[in-house]
Amino acid sequence: MTRVMHEKIESIYKQVIARNPGESEFHQAVKEVLDTLGPVLVKHPEYAEQKIIERICEPERQIIFRVPWVDDKNEVQINRGFRVQFNSALGPYKGGLRFHESVYLGIIKFLGFEQIFKNALTGLPIGGGKGGSDFDPKGKSDHEIMRFCQSFMTELHRHIGEYTDVPAGDIGVGGREIGYLFGQYKRLTNRYESGVLTGKGLCYGGSKVRTEATGYGAVFFVDEMLKTKKESFEGKTCVVSGSGNVAIYTVEKIHELGGKVVALSDSGGVIYHEKGVDLELVQQLKEVERRRIKDYCTYHKDAVYREKGNIWEIPCQVAMPSATQNELNGKDAQILVKNGLLAVGEGANMPTTPEGVKVFIDAGILYGPGKAANAGGVATSALEMQQNASRDSWNFEYTEERLRNIMKNIHTDVMTAADEYGSPGNYVTGANIAGFKKVANAMLAMGII
Repeated sequence: MTRVMHEKIESIYKQVIARNPGESEFHQAVKEVLDTLGPVLVKHPEYAEQKIIERICEPERQIIFRVPWVDDKNEVQINRGFRVQFNSALGPYKGGLRFHESVYLGIIKFLGFEQIFKNALTGLPIGGGKGGSDFDPKGKSDHEIMRFCQSFMTELHRHIGEYTDVPAGDIGVGGREIGYLFGQYKRLTNRYESGVLTGKGLCYGGSKVRTEATGYGAVFFVDEMLKTKKESFEGKTCVVSGSGNVAIYTVEKIHELGGKVVALSDSGGVIYHEKGVDLELVQQLKEVERRRIKDYCTYHKDAVYREKGNIWEIPCQVAMPSATQNELNGKDAQILVKNGLLAVGEGANMPTTPEGVKVFIDAGILYGPGKAANAGGVATSALEMQQNASRDSWNFEYTEERLRNIMKNIHTDVMTAADEYGSPGNYVTGANIAGFKKVANAMLAMGII
């Protein structure tokens, strides 16, 4: 029976590749989930009979559109916009918008597919989706970004709504971009529908802790993992890739819990500061002045900048990949393990390649996959939706405590699923199965739709 089920899953995966040619990131995300579901189908044959896996792998809706805008030189520019509404079995589609030159349909589908299970793990009523554009905000003026966002929303607005699809931010989409997007949505619809976008500014319906949530949540999750080994962040040397929103607030919470972050990065290179990074300076450079991470060394002469350097070569006990997909490969993982690694918590989506994941699991490293470890961002987005729906506003401490409890519950659910299906301590298997079962049971209840 088990062999038959594994053959069936392999057949489904081949169908996914055939139906979605050239979308390597999507193929990778699907395979990572499907590889863990054999025992689930043996125990629940109804999932196979009702073709739940095949239906989950096919988005409910894929939207691609043109985004024309005018730059500061009065020249017309044209980008491509995407919104993949993947699965709404548990609630309205929920997932961020990514503005980056690398964006194409395959990346949006990989992110949306991951979002289904991540959102399910939060225990909150939200489905999975993702969107974005191949627009690169780096080097653009505020006026150019505003004009692009307004054009993007002019098309997107007809496909979203607080009971339909609720976008948020992702790479390249922060508070500034959300503000421009929300303003255009309000203008086009003539409705002040606060719940249609999350990650809003505090002055117009945003949630406290939303800015910090993904980074804080990842640290809370790793803290729970460390507790299983009677360890904590106290006194641990940590490395965090990236230097954007997720990385910054990962550093902040690690420092609060007694750890020391010694390295950060951006697309240009890596900074290493042995005595611990100066978070206040990083925030000034990145969030206010929008400068490159190499400028950190202008202010701290004892810090080292390595152009195009590999952050994973720096010895640490906790690694937090928080930049982008597939940034940590098998060779990097081997270096980290050799240098005394204890735990990995993914702040980014699928930042570790399959080869890297195998190295960590084989070495017995505590490995928290993104769909569990970085679920704090979308969880707090759902809390923002709750506040918008009730016309309420919660204080920082209350919201952070809600976030901490959600991450603790995710950890418990993941560990329980891993134990139940014969993979104790395997957070990858546990996260996939726990998230999949929640969505699958909802889909069964609603019939063939």
